[in-house]
Amino acid sequence: MRAVIGFVLLMAVGLGWMGAARAEEPEVIIDPGGVPPAALSSITEAVAAITRLAEDQDGGEIDRLRRRARDAVLAALATQGYFTPKVTLQAGEALGRETWDISIEPGKRATVSAVDLKFTGRVTRPEYAERVAELRESWSLKVGQPFINSDWNKAKSTLLDDLSSRDFMLAYLAESDAAVYAETAEVRLSVTFDSGPLVRMGPMHTQGFKRVPESLAKRYVRYDVDEPYDQNKLNEWQQMLQSTSFFRGAFVTLGSQEQDEKTDAEEAPISETGKLPAVTPAGDPEVASADASSAADGRNSDGVITLPVDVRVVEGPARRVSASIGLDDEVGARAQAVYQQNVVFDWPVIFESGISLDRKEQRAYADFHLPPDEKGQKDSFGFLARHKYIQGQDERRVAVGATRVRERKGAGDSRVDYENRWGALLAYDQVKLDGGDAFDLPTATLTSEFLRRDVNDKYDPREGNLISLGGGVGMVLNTGKPFFRTRIRAQQWWPVGERDVLTVRGEVGRIWSDKNTRVPDDFGFRTGGARSIRGYRYLSIGEHRDDAVVGAATLAVASIEYDHYFDERWGMGVFVDAGDAAESFGEMKLHLGYGAGLRVRTPAGPIFLDVAYGQERHDLRLHFSLGIAF
Repeated sequence: MRAVIGFVLLMAVGLGWMGAARAEEPEVIIDPGGVPPAALSSITEAVAAITRLAEDQDGGEIDRLRRRARDAVLAALATQGYFTPKVTLQAGEALGRETWDISIEPGKRATVSAVDLKFTGRVTRPEYAERVAELRESWSLKVGQPFINSDWNKAKSTLLDDLSSRDFMLAYLAESDAAVYAETAEVRLSVTFDSGPLVRMGPMHTQGFKRVPESLAKRYVRYDVDEPYDQNKLNEWQQMLQSTSFFRGAFVTLGSQEQDEKTDAEEAPISETGKLPAVTPAGDPEVASADASSAADGRNSDGVITLPVDVRVVEGPARRVSASIGLDDEVGARAQAVYQQNVVFDWPVIFESGISLDRKEQRAYADFHLPPDEKGQKDSFGFLARHKYIQGQDERRVAVGATRVRERKGAGDSRVDYENRWGALLAYDQVKLDGGDAFDLPTATLTSEFLRRDVNDKYDPREGNLISLGGGVGMVLNTGKPFFRTRIRAQQWWPVGERDVLTVRGEVGRIWSDKNTRVPDDFGFRTGGARSIRGYRYLSIGEHRDDAVVGAATLAVASIEYDHYFDERWGMGVFVDAGDAAESFGEMKLHLGYGAGLRVRTPAGPIFLDVAYGQERHDLRLHFSLGIAF
């Protein structure tokens, strides 16, 4: 029995000693010796990966870990361009815990002394001389810059992406060499890119079209057969298809010359060889070049190949019903229900109908949206029935109309986009003014609006501007009297500091008509409310007629606002709004509103919760809005 007890005690003591012998994670102190922060961060991460292993090692392994830590520092320095450093690691002890004092003398940092960019393949032909010159100019790791391994890889992959994204889908990195001369702290770079053959876009192949007619693909994917390959166009076509409600997924890629098998549209898109992506992926250029070179085996690198354009889609639901409930500072609760059908009588037409209800307006509509034509123009037509009561004016309308919208991007890589909108409307209004007349107003109108948008973010702009110019002409059908309208809107954003924004906006409009001619409410000008002059009721500023406020002949509004954000989401703003809507510019009386509010950034755009004082009405009002720019 005593022997057993003694053995147990001996094991307990032995296990305790072994536990004590296990090393804790050492405390590391690094003397960087003047290396820049990016290099020090790389060194710290490399050493931390070694020190974490010390917790699981006994004392006999610590010496090996120290050597590994020193080697990790040397390797990290080499990736940052330091090839002749002196690194010492001294072990010590403090408060029963091992310490590593790492001292670094980095030496001279190597810089790029020469860059030899070579191109082979069809891109060397004279007609691509300008393209090659642009590629050489775009090379990012230039002579005189520090040689950093991540920058070296990024420079190769970026240039390869630029080359392979247009004309030369099969381009690959043929050779790559960085010759390091440690004694002189120089690195000489040599890179060879093979463009491969010129790739042209051939006939279109479609897959996944069942309920939706295949002809719809040609509405979006528009090109001439034998047109040179351009990945930007493929991306644009794919985005356009995905943005429609006809499809819940779309892939537009180049296919193979001989497609023996058809894959399901939900599978990942493949390209020319079944292995190579449509664009060589950014990443390790050595791996990308291996895939590309194997794909190009047996092809004439100076030749031309034509590949079909594969359009593969996954159709969206045939019908969709949605409902929403909202809250507005002017009308209170608001409810809406919408029904949508994607194909009507086997035609690629979207039918949408819905109703919306709130305290001041109720409407029902039915619209047909046609797919874009060859110029990218989108047409729609529909029917509207509406009743609204705003500021003493009660209006009931039935109308039929048509709209054409064309959106286009600016030239090159410009972030500018343009939108043109044309409309035609036949409307019959029954209008009653509080304390005054009731009359019928049949009208026909033609309208046009041009919008130029140049902002960093469409839904939450911080820098840039918007300019809108609109006009219209109409006629009162029972009198034959014409009327005309024009309006200009503009808004400018300036970034201030790291997060703040200064915003200025303005709007001017005018109607020309006979003095006794009544114009429809959507042609007249009224203002006041969350997105116009805060501190006043919604559309309460306009021409006073009987006991109602109706649309005036002229409008002028201006606003300045400063928003300060405490972090990426929360902020506050101060603002001043001013303007009026009156019979003429000379009769205008300044309506001033000013205040402050809360700002909350969301994926749908910033939310504005403002408290504003209307100086003309001596009224303090709360305004709530979702701040999407017009």
